[in-house]
Amino acid sequence: MLFNYRYSGNSQVYSNATSAGISFAPDTRRDPTFFVGKLHKKIAFREAISALHDVVVSDLRFKPKDKTAYKEWAAQQESIWLAEFMNNYDEKAADQRIEGLRAELHDVMAEKDRVMAPFYKARKQYFDFLYQKDRDAWFVLDPVISVHPDELFFECFSQDESTYGKLSANYNVFKEVNEFECGTTNIDYSAALYNEFQKIRDYKETDFKIDPGGFQVQTSQEELYHEVKIDLPDSWVRGFLQVSSAMTLPAASFDLHPMDVYNFCSWLRRFKEKNGPRSIRFILEPGKPVRAVFEPWNHEIVCARSLYTGPQRREIRIWGRRRMLILERLIPIARKFTVHLTGNGLPSFYVADLGDMQFTLGLSGWTANDWSRAGQFDLMAPRAQVDDTAKLKVFADLKTRWMAKPETIVSATGLDKATVLGALGIYTQAGKVIYDLHTGFYRLRELSREPLPLEELRFSNAEEAAANKLVTAEKVKEITAKDIPGVGMQLKANVQGAQRVYHPVITIDADERLSEAHCDCNFYGTNKLYKGPCEHMLALRIAHSQHKAAK
Repeated sequence: MLFNYRYSGNSQVYSNATSAGISFAPDTRRDPTFFVGKLHKKIAFREAISALHDVVVSDLRFKPKDKTAYKEWAAQQESIWLAEFMNNYDEKAADQRIEGLRAELHDVMAEKDRVMAPFYKARKQYFDFLYQKDRDAWFVLDPVISVHPDELFFECFSQDESTYGKLSANYNVFKEVNEFECGTTNIDYSAALYNEFQKIRDYKETDFKIDPGGFQVQTSQEELYHEVKIDLPDSWVRGFLQVSSAMTLPAASFDLHPMDVYNFCSWLRRFKEKNGPRSIRFILEPGKPVRAVFEPWNHEIVCARSLYTGPQRREIRIWGRRRMLILERLIPIARKFTVHLTGNGLPSFYVADLGDMQFTLGLSGWTANDWSRAGQFDLMAPRAQVDDTAKLKVFADLKTRWMAKPETIVSATGLDKATVLGALGIYTQAGKVIYDLHTGFYRLRELSREPLPLEELRFSNAEEAAANKLVTAEKVKEITAKDIPGVGMQLKANVQGAQRVYHPVITIDADERLSEAHCDCNFYGTNKLYKGPCEHMLALRIAHSQHKAAK
């Protein structure tokens, strides 16, 4: 997928003895989006934006050792080793022959090094230049920034696509706001900015600007623009859509004191596991302190300052825990951390309350299971049938407000809540809306200037395609619905597969989300819900929705 960016100049940070300034260059191909103000919470903003940088450069994928040089050496030594083991021959003659071959080989290798030296030197200089001067070439996409009437927020993804970061700053972070225009844009965020951010100090006046002048440069000054064309894999964009959908899933939520997060990070820094399981097992009991068991050592950390207030006992395991170290820099400035756990091996979110800022860290089920490849959390989001008129009505109302809760849109449009939630779910999966975990608002955020190719990004997954075929062929039989108070609607059915009949059972909560499910098929037996619902669960849900709509 090809993304075109066009920036007026480059993002800059300047600093002297008495003042500092931050100026981001926005994408001029998108609708004008700008912001001009002076920072008030300087140190807190510096730490938070630095933590966001830690997300951008994070890459915890397994990197095998490069054994090329060793294999070349071993191949050259093979004849020598063979001769040394063939002791049935004249040892003295063999040694003389080996010495002659060694001398000849030494001359050949010296000549090779002499010929290849300019190439090796140039290659090293090139990669050194990239890393020091153009480190952006090592990364994938510039961050997305949105300006809203009450706040502005940055969003980014890690290099391994398993970690999502979002920094929200309301206008109290600024002591003077001169002008702004709401919208979403990509900003030119070079790696050199990170080092400049470290120069922000409380005693320096710091100007913050998403440059409005970027949209007013005359055509005659075309040379001031620089264009970036990035051919992104679909997985990167799909990851953004998946994380937005995962935020809307039912979750066990609790608050952690900053010292509890410090204890987690301290243990991970002090000890390195050599074998599995590499997980944290959260034990949540109503009215009692949260307990976290670090495996494989089975070391329990009791969060005495953090009580779980949920209605029932739960035990949830998460993997990819070393990504939590990104939160270290936020511990001194955080009031609390709110944790949202969607289930065993499912995504988890950590919202750091920084007063007038919130930092959201979203982690996929485990590091190797990134947001784009193995997660199908959009299939667990509300899937109500919504006609185009209702969808446009919901989107138009949200566009006038920029952010709203579903109940507000229901009151304004006169539509029922299921329809509104279904429409918001569709726009979330289309990259036009994002759910804010901290406030509970749905916010307008258009990920791309052009409409995203949803046929490629969402509807290409095999489970949903197979589910639609089952429904079309009328393979879903004997649907029963049972209302369970306080839980939701439980659906059961018999689904005729190619070889046998399957018996999916799913629970839809009051917000039209798939909260619980199980099936007797191989896909569920192997993956549970780690990779989303199976085709039989989806077929049951689609068939029930169609049956309800027909009534």
